[in-house]
Amino acid sequence: MRTGVPWADLPARFGKFKSVCRRFRRLAQKGVWEGLFEALQAPKLGWGMLDSTILRAHRRAAGQKKHPETECLGRSRGGVGTKIQACTDAPGNAVRLIATAGQAGGSPQALPLLAGLKPGKVLADTAYDSDETWAYGVQHGIEAVIPSNPSRLEPVPMDEETHRNRNKIERFPGRIEQYRRLATRHEKTIGSFLAFRHIAAALN
Repeated sequence: MRTGVPWADLPARFGKFKSVCRRFRRLAQKGVWEGLFEALQAPKLGWGMLDSTILRAHRRAAGQKKHPETECLGRSRGGVGTKIQACTDAPGNAVRLIATAGQAGGSPQALPLLAGLKPGKVLADTAYDSDETWAYGVQHGIEAVIPSNPSRLEPVPMDEETHRNRNKIERFPGRIEQYRRLATRHEKTIGSFLAFRHIAAALN
């Protein structure tokens, strides 16, 4: 994860690289890495913050696939890529990660990111402004601190001072992507790619 080394170039002391890769994938498919990430959390959910980042998919990951949407591959400005949607706590530590195709919007993922969480406030950018997000906040007593989309006929007032704290989640991708394997998507399956991100998030 740190160096981005291909499986085939793993040092011999780890054993046969195919066995290592197979074991890693099996643990990913069973949800072990995501479970580790969740078990190590101690979120301070006075605030929940939402943001997304687009990652270019390497050609080995973005080759011809029958159903690219199931592997969260899609075309965005930078070409074929994957978008990682994140929810963090107040200090900017990841609480939940969701993968979508690169061209996917943010607002449909707001509710899945917040499901089961009860922050006092949710901070997000314009991409997460939707009637559904506001309604969810009202229903669960969560204050939404989200700038109104320019297309909204009646802008919703927002706490500008609180919204400035969103810079903490904007730093989160930079911390995670110090790991070379995560700065570009090299994994063919989204399960393996998310597994690496869960491990990195657990370490940060």
